[in-house]
Amino acid sequence: MHTPEGHALLDAVREVRAGEELALATRLRRTHPADLVSAALTQARLRQRAVVKFGAADAGRMFFTADGVEQATRAGVAAHRAARFARLGARSIADLGCGIGGDAIALARAGLTVLAVDRSPLTCAVARANAEALGLADRIQVRQADVTEVDTAPYDAVFADPARRAGTGRIFRPEAYSPPLSWAVETARRASCAALKTAPGIPYEAIPEDVETEWVSVGGEVKEAVLWFGTGAPPARRATLLPAGIGTPPHHGTVEPVESTGAQPASDAALVSLCAPLSDLPPDPEVRPPGRYVYEPDGAVIRAHLVAEVARQVGGGLLDATIAYVTADELLPTPYATAYEITDVLPFNLKRLRALLRERGVGTLTVKKRGSAVEPEELRRKVRPQGPHAATVFLTRVTGAPTVLIGRPAGRRTP
Repeated sequence: MHTPEGHALLDAVREVRAGEELALATRLRRTHPADLVSAALTQARLRQRAVVKFGAADAGRMFFTADGVEQATRAGVAAHRAARFARLGARSIADLGCGIGGDAIALARAGLTVLAVDRSPLTCAVARANAEALGLADRIQVRQADVTEVDTAPYDAVFADPARRAGTGRIFRPEAYSPPLSWAVETARRASCAALKTAPGIPYEAIPEDVETEWVSVGGEVKEAVLWFGTGAPPARRATLLPAGIGTPPHHGTVEPVESTGAQPASDAALVSLCAPLSDLPPDPEVRPPGRYVYEPDGAVIRAHLVAEVARQVGGGLLDATIAYVTADELLPTPYATAYEITDVLPFNLKRLRALLRERGVGTLTVKKRGSAVEPEELRRKVRPQGPHAATVFLTRVTGAPTVLIGRPAGRRTP
């Protein structure tokens, strides 16, 4: 596709919709090779899928493979990480396992010169084409190689993204990554600063004790965990929350409320980050009866074991010692959790719940669960919600007892 004829075809199919592909392909094949037309249509579909990760402007110029779109880092996440490398003083970086080049692009835009390495010839060709398409070829050198054979000594920093997928699906055991996490850790320790991208569910016992581990969520969904080396700060746990929008966050400052310093968290328009040293992780909050409000911490906060900080901010405690729902009597703002006003608390009983929802005229039911074996769809099917109103139901435990809490997002009123 990376030819004048290929670019012309890409322009011709840019806005094609699914129902229009056959007619357009038939017309284009009269003047162009059939395989080139098929390739152009495939790229058009992949570009449309990639908009959610890269934004329309970049996705409309980039090249993709199906796996590349699926596995690429979202632009906002990559930009956040790249900005942090720049703040750490990195000017050159080895991007090991670069894929189609999403992180390399963000790193180059942050001012770093990048060696982007991948073992797949096709992936390297796509990454090279993307660097050229976005005007970054002078900052990104793409090399096809086994990342374990690359000399990273000439570079200020290392970013490694070991493959976590195989023919059978996702890989959950870090030593089964390709290359293994132990190799990535050893490589990171040789650099002035480094970051290793892992799955958000990485086992805590697999995390080295001397690193900062950052869990990153986008629009409330945890996307990755990153092990940071060479930050100059004590080992820590961090939760970084990014908005669901695309692109480079306009601000890169982070807020670091630490229990021992008494610092207060504050929200940034684009990014908030909660961090505590491992030596000062706050103790588990007390368990208390349900209050007027329930706070659902962001998944990154939960993974970073910083739920206690949320409880401290809102003056609350836990509904259950093993479940990350915080309850409080007051509504206090926090960027790290979503607040719900609770109207009813009752022991788990489907018949009673169904009667109460019908009495309230609840037809739109949001179901959240932690610590319950009941699946949300199963509950909806059994209570058969009907009516003009909406409610949120929490299936959980309160001091060990199966419990249902009924409420609504804080500040929202129903007739």
